[in-house]
Amino acid sequence: MHNNLKGVGIAVLCLAVLLALAGCGGTGAKPAAEGKLSGSVTAVGSTALQPLAEQAATQFMAKNPDVKVVVQGGGSGTGLTQVAQGAAQIGNSDIFAEEKSGIDASQLVEHQICVVGMAAVVNPALNIDNLTRQQLVDIFTGKATNWQTVGGPDQKIVLVNRPKASGTRATFKKYALGGAEEASGIEEDASGTVRKIVKDTPGAIGYLALSYLDSSVKVVSLDGVAPTKDNITSGKYPVWAYMHSYTKGKPDAAVEAFLNYLMTDDDVQKTIVSQFGYIPGTDMKITRDTTGNIKNK
Repeated sequence: MHNNLKGVGIAVLCLAVLLALAGCGGTGAKPAAEGKLSGSVTAVGSTALQPLAEQAATQFMAKNPDVKVVVQGGGSGTGLTQVAQGAAQIGNSDIFAEEKSGIDASQLVEHQICVVGMAAVVNPALNIDNLTRQQLVDIFTGKATNWQTVGGPDQKIVLVNRPKASGTRATFKKYALGGAEEASGIEEDASGTVRKIVKDTPGAIGYLALSYLDSSVKVVSLDGVAPTKDNITSGKYPVWAYMHSYTKGKPDAAVEAFLNYLMTDDDVQKTIVSQFGYIPGTDMKITRDTTGNIKNK
């Protein structure tokens, strides 16, 4: 009896050792599910960044089927507010968090995705392809109300503006209009809707991120300088913004992986960025700080 108990004890001890070795990964193998990325990501804000973020999200989810990424617009102000309040994991913005009143930028972590230019656009029937800065200011402040005053036809000017929460509006106002206060006009939140209104409305003028430009509207140069990649990267064309994705503190694994994908993956930076008219930050020959000061790299 004593010998039988002793044998059982040895067997139990051996089993325990084997289980312990297995638990410690003695063979180097890991359970199939371990390390697999999963979770959900909600990104809200800038409609200028939206086309890139949506396309990147589609490709990211194809590579990580257990992660769901939802991208929504609403404007940069909305994105910054929601991420600061914890209502979204990522707040996309065309402006620095420090530029948005009511936001504690010290609580947010910045991730620069790329650069985007912004340009005035007009109805394609107008024979306008260049405006001086003063002409643009006169138009958007309501001083000029007929295209005839800036070399166009005898036709009423129809302003198409963006809401106060729009980062595109803030950038255009600061760098194209010199901070001048805009007159009231048609106000639309979505960039795609702005493009359609300008296309369909005789005499209309608005402004769009280059990521929304197509042949349905006519792009206007500023002081003879076209909003091209070369003119933006060299500093000749001033109306552009960094595309920021902000998080509140350190992001979780799924959010961090998606942000890294946006910032570093070749599928995004070398394909989607160029495809949609954005500019990789590495191509910029200049930098700009929160106060608008320009420096050569």
